[in-house]
Amino acid sequence: MFTGIVTDIGQIEHIEHRGDLRVKISCSYAVDQIPIGASICCSGACLTVVSKGKNWFCVDVSKATLDATVLGNWKKGTSINLEQSLKLGEELGGHLVTGHVDGVADVVEREEVGDSWKLRFKAPDALKDFIAEKGSITLNGVSLTVNEVFNNVFTVNIIPHTWDFTTFKNLDVGSKVNIEIDIIARYVARLMKKR
Repeated sequence: MFTGIVTDIGQIEHIEHRGDLRVKISCSYAVDQIPIGASICCSGACLTVVSKGKNWFCVDVSKATLDATVLGNWKKGTSINLEQSLKLGEELGGHLVTGHVDGVADVVEREEVGDSWKLRFKAPDALKDFIAEKGSITLNGVSLTVNEVFNNVFTVNIIPHTWDFTTFKNLDVGSKVNIEIDIIARYVARLMKKR
């Protein structure tokens, strides 16, 4: 479980194609304190640390994860948002994030508004009923508030701090991001469907 508050920007150092992908990620975490088997949210996807060294860790990415996310677009040098898993008793600064990506959204507009940035995304049609104005959404692992919704298109506002300390500044129109809908919306929809 995560909060959607990015705590580091990692960089893809190496990708090894095998049955799954083995990805080496450099970071500024105290990696010696991260156990093998720990979960780290990597641009929205919960991945398991399978090996590590000084200032780097490796994760395996399965075909199922590649099919549901933008991780297949990673290459050497790609910057990614990182967050270590939430520990009980820590502040929940964003919202509850599982790291289970629901799909991929496209950037359709990027506009500077004052000191902030307004980004407009197009979500898959299957997710449109889960996105609500003033609700929470996770994009590339970042907890954000939805400002406006028009069918399956929605906007978020990125404040300067978030812009500077995440990978949003690397996005252009046409970029793709991992999207995770709010966990509460998921369960409400499930309950309503059973009725």
